[in-house]
Amino acid sequence: MDLVKEKDMPFRHGDWGIKYLFRGPRLDWGVVVLRPGEKMGAHYHEQVEETFFILEGEGKFVVDGKEVPVEAGTGCRLEPGERHDLVASPRHSLRGVFIKTPYLPDDKKAC
Repeated sequence: MDLVKEKDMPFRHGDWGIKYLFRGPRLDWGVVVLRPGEKMGAHYHEQVEETFFILEGEGKFVVDGKEVPVEAGTGCRLEPGERHDLVASPRHSLRGVFIKTPYLPDDKKAC
């Protein structure tokens, strides 16, 4: 068994961004926190499926150029090849979890 406490793991940008809780051997699993107006960063995966669940706040997914509003309680599954970004609303922060599978840490391409 692997056990982790979220508070012990670092965010990519200090107090916000992506935070991995588990990396491999079969999936990546983590937390994303975006401050008001911040973006995750547009990207896509050639082989990895990525799933998000929004826990708090509101914002939008931009998937292949289409904007889709999201709020707490929204789930989104992205197929390999779908270009995507997650953007917090200008008025609210956003907090969610993500799962990427299979575990292929180099399968991320910037848009």
